[in-house]
Amino acid sequence: MTKSLPIFILVFFSHFLVAQTGGIQPVPLKNVKTTQGFWHDRVELARAVTVPHALHQCEESGRFDNFAVAGGLKKGTFNGARFNDSDVFKVVEGASYVLQNQYDPKLDHYLDSLITLFAAAQEPDGYLYTIRTINKDTTGSYDWIAGPYRYSFENGSHELYNVGHLYEAAVAHYEATGKKTLLNVAIKNADHLVKTIGPKPGQMVVVPGHEETELALIRLYRVTGKKEYLDLSKFFIDMRGRSDKRTLFLDEHKLGPSYFQDQVPFVRQREAVGHAVRAQYLYTGVADLLTLRPDPKDQAAVNAIWDDATYQKQYVTGGMGAREDGEAFDKPYILPNDNAYAETCAAIANMFWNHKMYLLTGEAKYMDVFERVLYNGFLGGMGVKGNTFFYVNPMASDGKNDFNKGSGAVRHEWFGTACCPTNVSRFLPSMPAYMYATQGNALVINLFGDTKANITLPNTPVQVTQQTQYPWQGNIRIQVDPEKSGVFPLHIRIPGWANGQAIPGDLYSYEDKLAKPIDLTINGKKSEATIENGYLKLNRTWKKGDVIELVLDMPVRRVIANDKLKGNQGKVAIERGPVLYCAEGHDNGGKALAIKMSGTQEFAPTYQKEMLGGINVLKSKEQNITLIPYYAWANRGANEMTIWFGKE
Repeated sequence: MTKSLPIFILVFFSHFLVAQTGGIQPVPLKNVKTTQGFWHDRVELARAVTVPHALHQCEESGRFDNFAVAGGLKKGTFNGARFNDSDVFKVVEGASYVLQNQYDPKLDHYLDSLITLFAAAQEPDGYLYTIRTINKDTTGSYDWIAGPYRYSFENGSHELYNVGHLYEAAVAHYEATGKKTLLNVAIKNADHLVKTIGPKPGQMVVVPGHEETELALIRLYRVTGKKEYLDLSKFFIDMRGRSDKRTLFLDEHKLGPSYFQDQVPFVRQREAVGHAVRAQYLYTGVADLLTLRPDPKDQAAVNAIWDDATYQKQYVTGGMGAREDGEAFDKPYILPNDNAYAETCAAIANMFWNHKMYLLTGEAKYMDVFERVLYNGFLGGMGVKGNTFFYVNPMASDGKNDFNKGSGAVRHEWFGTACCPTNVSRFLPSMPAYMYATQGNALVINLFGDTKANITLPNTPVQVTQQTQYPWQGNIRIQVDPEKSGVFPLHIRIPGWANGQAIPGDLYSYEDKLAKPIDLTINGKKSEATIENGYLKLNRTWKKGDVIELVLDMPVRRVIANDKLKGNQGKVAIERGPVLYCAEGHDNGGKALAIKMSGTQEFAPTYQKEMLGGINVLKSKEQNITLIPYYAWANRGANEMTIWFGKE
């Protein structure tokens, strides 16, 4: 069906699908433009530095060459590891978001040349996995393995994981350019999967070892309308705990089925277990599928898993996955600081999951978690200049111990396993797409930043303009310009931190939970700010030029951990607004780990434009202590760092 449809019909059909699903819909990236300030600087950094850097690294490391060799365009051997195709697709996805933010003909042409390689590497029936095409069927070493036949070693092969990232790149590229070149490659592969895998006689029963395909198939469905893609996503979810395709990988690497979230059927799962990235990609796919196909049993499972992960297994940064062994969730309340794993990819997956949970339920708590991860766990994974990265993100460092994968004390330009840099390169330019949503006739603002957003409500198009110094200040100006005056609800998320709640649940809380009322004016007139379920809800007749002004009080807060977090007993962390702070040796006489806080310790914020890309610095009034945002540490060489401080 899709192959013969012209682009304008596909565009219309995709919009029709969105309209028919109801519920909450994100405002597309193309409709949200950053204008200045914190997020504009970082979207520009992605365009000018991060994405070009990742493209260059993929080229230098032979990742592009693998497609050329597989396609018979050049002679050679396979370079790298079996999952390297996914890195390429993620960077293409990020580059496509860059095009959506600001068109660049040179980048557009460059992507066209890469897509030619992808199409050449694809086998006639749609199969695409360069390591197998080049090396043929093999049971070689771990990094080279493809298995004796297609999908025979899916727990370790990454065949389905790689093409999941292909689908996401294809949708992003199609939405950016209107071209179907990459979309056709993705559709051809997805159609191959639909024919090959499933419950019908003669089909294979395969469970993805590294989840991603589940959520990517749903995204491909939203553009193509092919119901079979939803069916296959659901099949992959339902077959968990029922697969016999894991024996070889488990025997060789001593990993249990919970590592793959394959221990019991999904509907019986209640805990976040196993590899934290794989797990959260699965949970993201389940939540997204539920917006299209409600299922009480799946919803009960994903809700319980979210409670387990958020209330018992999440770092104060929003990081997930405490264990280096298996890059996995640990047991409840096991969250070590100096050897925390908290992979950057897991932080990004946590944001994906929470955003889909928000779209499913409309509950503000999910965007509260999203925001915590955004400003701390995610931004901490990239250097302030946009071309260095962390793989793991500890809560404390002695400045000497270079943690697993060479990323604990020193940031690196690239890794042999490059999932984190490529994940950063695809998320960062897409960030504006998470700021706004519509819910029926309501316009929803979930995140703050200088933007112009063009939003279509059922009765009128509306332009929304934000101006703010957030996250450094709590003053937010929102101008509402409907094409025609009319009544509609406008919902503004008031972050949990502004109401005295550090994070949903009781894993972390503020010593002082008191919060000042929100200061609200509309067109210069003071108004009552009533918060309902985390949202300031305004329902009135809006006309062009209406201005809402909010002031969120931003005191410096002392964070304490649940007593069950043994390593943080008697300690405090410091926050202001959504930003978590740390002490780094560079600012504190070379020492950070020994710093203690008195019970009356006070800090004053000062904005330093030329420091670490522009940050608020917290300086103590009583002691000579300087704190910087956690995300900005390790940009001035290796030195001590800590988030948690003992009490005097």
